[in-house]
Amino acid sequence: MATMTRCSESRLAELIDTYGKLVFSICYKITGDYFTAEDITQETFLSVFQKYETFDGNNEKSWICRIATNKSIDFLRSAGRKGVPTEDEFFEGVVEKRGSPEDLCLEEEIKRDLERRCESLKPPYDEIARDYYLLEKSVSEMAAERKMNSKSIQTQVYRARNMLRKLYGKEGLA
Repeated sequence: MATMTRCSESRLAELIDTYGKLVFSICYKITGDYFTAEDITQETFLSVFQKYETFDGNNEKSWICRIATNKSIDFLRSAGRKGVPTEDEFFEGVVEKRGSPEDLCLEEEIKRDLERRCESLKPPYDEIARDYYLLEKSVSEMAAERKMNSKSIQTQVYRARNMLRKLYGKEGLA
């Protein structure tokens, strides 16, 4: 077993000369970005310098390549979480898709009202209406969950819809 020693600056320079292009190519292949690959290459050799005394001396090339690979993968993971778009068009599109705050509030109020009305139906129509209208489950999903025939579920959805219409109709007359 090799003796554990601190990596000297001259040894680090040798490692960079020997493996620098290889490490850069690994980082570039994984990230697909030249400048990011340069940064990760530097981080890789910084880690090599800091962790050299823990290196067991076996297969130095593999060890350094593994560090480069892990740093590149870590970068991609963190970049995915930090992905902050900067283009104005993106933000304008988000506002358009989500609607105004008033629209969102109104939509939530309508959903709460529908949920309250679904709960007021007698069983099994309360659950059928909730699953179909609020949870947006398909008839086939509900049939599979309940181990029932799709036609029976369709009939229950139809009846629940009629019951809800009557509830909404009564309120409209009042």
